[in-house]
Amino acid sequence: MTLYQFESCPYCRMVRQKLSELELTYVSVCVSPDRGRRAKVLEVSGQPTVPVLVDGDVMLCDENDIVAYLDRTYGQPATSSQGPW
Repeated sequence: MTLYQFESCPYCRMVRQKLSELELTYVSVCVSPDRGRRAKVLEVSGQPTVPVLVDGDVMLCDENDIVAYLDRTYGQPATSSQGPW
């Protein structure tokens, strides 16, 4: 799993927090805050914005879509707080 991001981006931070919360291992590719200097991001996703997450054949380029994907794919099922009674 590879995350294209830069440290001060709040949207990237949201994705990093979710990855950390789910204890997922990933490669972080730090890119320039300057959109004009993100050739690799453009090559991978077809657009210059971050965050971009690549997980095998899956490529996502919106923080909300990425977080939802991570929850759906790697999140733990919710446990019921109700007892058997």
